Amino acid sequence: IKCEESVEKIYKDFLSYQHREQGSITLYREHHVRYLLKALRSLPQVQQSLDASRPWLIYWIIQSLYLLNEKLSDAYVNEICDFLQRCQNPEGGFGVGGPGQIPHLAPTYAAVNALCILQSDRAYDVINREKLASWLRELRSSNGSFSLHIDGESDIRCQTYEGGFGAVPGCEAHGGYTFCGYATLLLLQRENLCDKDNLLRWTVNRQMEFEGGFQGRTNKLVDGCYSFWVGALFPLLDAAERKLEHTIVRDERMFDSVAAQEYVLLCSQSNLSGGFTDRPKANSHSSDLYHTCYCLSGLSLFQHSFNKNIICGNIENAVCETHPLFNIGPECAYDAMQHYKQLDASSSNQNESVNDN
Repeated sequence: IKCEESVEKIYKDFLSYQHREQGSITLYREHHVRYLLKALRSLPQVQQSLDASRPWLIYWIIQSLYLLNEKLSDAYVNEICDFLQRCQNPEGGFGVGGPGQIPHLAPTYAAVNALCILQSDRAYDVINREKLASWLRELRSSNGSFSLHIDGESDIRCQTYEGGFGAVPGCEAHGGYTFCGYATLLLLQRENLCDKDNLLRWTVNRQMEFEGGFQGRTNKLVDGCYSFWVGALFPLLDAAERKLEHTIVRDERMFDSVAAQEYVLLCSQSNLSGGFTDRPKANSHSSDLYHTCYCLSGLSLFQHSFNKNIICGNIENAVCETHPLFNIGPECAYDAMQHYKQLDASSSNQNESVNDN
């Protein structure tokens, strides 16, 4: 009830202001850029616990800056590459909190994404793909799941009766697990193995009727981060269906794009200190880097994923596109794949020359 009351007050205040001042919803781009660049250098004391998530912090920050069309200087790019290189374990994978720590799947995902966003040979060369592949094979269990680290807990994405995916068999469906599970099936080209109709039904029902944003689980509160985790499922389901030459999600009508954008910009956005949060808070300085990244990523999907762009408020509110499968820029994903494809081709040609000799 308190959450709904907070959202209701924000919407009423905005409508009253809009009526009096002809105001419009605004993305406070400069506030967010300042907030992110400051965080790239140092974190406030209240967030010191995030020291154990440093590769994640880099990814959240530079993905957010990318979406805001803020270019990083060469100095920043080199510093990020140097730091992530120190985080990489000699036997493969990236450390959970920073240099010298055990490699862990989650920060490895974040580090690889961050390096791809930088779009430079220097960044691509950081990743030791041979060691990374060997380490990933060590993490695979006989039941198909992967441990997060050597001798660590397993993490399975299992579709439930609701249609979404849970962490392990019998657990309730969750927005983050559902995205990871379905994205994995798409990467493996095995999306036909899940019940897509039931998945779509579950996904559609995650948009909150009153707030306009998305929840991550049935009967839970709205949360800005699910703008991406749940919002990305719509274009992914659409892409899978178009491969079969018929579609179930051709445009924005499967969810209310405008209402979703209004929630992000009015209820999750901090117009004072910059950044985004999960839901309206009494403390205007409660933004965090995680929600900033996934609110902006969701905003990008709401604006660009379908047949026509839908920008809530002024055109200046438009952010750059993100790839719904990788959550980095489409050209970032393409350039990285092309780089490694050319690298493999060059290596193959060299091996053939050696064998011929």
